[in-house]
Amino acid sequence: MLSRRSAFRSLAALAAGSPLFSQTEDVNTPVNVHEFEEIAKRKLHKLAYDFIASGAEDERTLRANREAFDRVFLLPRVMIDVSEIDTSSTFLGIRHEFPIFVAPTGGKNLVIPNADETVAAAALNKKIAICTATGTQKLIEEGKPVVWWTNLIGTPDKRSAETYARRVEDQGAQAIVLTVDNPYQSNRDRNNHNRFDYAYMQTGVPKPGEPIPPPRIPATAAMHKPHNPNLTWQWIGWAKGASKLPIIVKGILNPLDAALAVQNGADAISVSNHGGRQLDGAIASLDALPECVDAVGGKIPVLMDGGIRRGQDILKALALGAKGVLIGRAPLWGLAAFGQPGVERVLWMLGAELKLAMGLAGVRKLSEIDRRLVRKIPA
Repeated sequence: MLSRRSAFRSLAALAAGSPLFSQTEDVNTPVNVHEFEEIAKRKLHKLAYDFIASGAEDERTLRANREAFDRVFLLPRVMIDVSEIDTSSTFLGIRHEFPIFVAPTGGKNLVIPNADETVAAAALNKKIAICTATGTQKLIEEGKPVVWWTNLIGTPDKRSAETYARRVEDQGAQAIVLTVDNPYQSNRDRNNHNRFDYAYMQTGVPKPGEPIPPPRIPATAAMHKPHNPNLTWQWIGWAKGASKLPIIVKGILNPLDAALAVQNGADAISVSNHGGRQLDGAIASLDALPECVDAVGGKIPVLMDGGIRRGQDILKALALGAKGVLIGRAPLWGLAAFGQPGVERVLWMLGAELKLAMGLAGVRKLSEIDRRLVRKIPA
């Protein structure tokens, strides 16, 4: 039994947000994604943690992504036989055990070398699709049944679009995720304060306590770096003319753009503000979701990403019209905390929490989820 003084110290640590885990913690010690982040924060160099955790400028949109979930409440049904709960779904012709997909995330090498391969292996083991520009080729060459969506920010001309689409189709991709909210490198204050070097995204960062070399590509210099400022809706037609891969347009918040995605041949969209990392002050993804769902009118499926930390978050997104969610930071916290087992634990945890939330809400399968299950309460 804890002494009064030990108990007081434990309560004080909790109040201060300090971790209570010992140095003997293992992958089963954290019981939620938030606790995985706490462990990851202690293990990562500050440069790496801030790069992953931060948003743009004042981080209003980063906070809004989480706060949006706090304004949506569930209206559970009772007296329903929920002894069997089915979380499976079919998305773009492929059956998935959960409506959960690993989002594309930059800078994985800030966590560990060859991180893309590690996350892909974890996703494969948990039967979850992964969106990544790299990291799956070894698994594909080994004949492993990895479900892989490739990701890019687009190209300005028809020839490069066609070449890319053919190449990734030949490599085994099942879809192309076109990220459209990244015309320029954004302004991220934490990176600027840290004098973050964007070259670290390839080379990794020094270990904690080691000296930091002078930046070659400092964050402040990269702030206005153009990525794809001349990307237009034509890209979809170019790519679809060269391959049979479905195209998911990621980064839509405005219902006018959701409608245009349908008109220009997109096979799906993801309502996303880039995890709060691009335009600060943009609407939270969850808040934008219902209008975008209405704008596509059921013609194509809608995904959503931004702020997912719990299974109940996924249930709320599904109730507001998403057919699935992309998760970005959560797998990285698992990776930083415990490597591949950490990623697998996070993916399992979110799936298990979703299944439990469905059962407690009186939902037996995904097709039973609709807006009658939620109520938005103004702040």
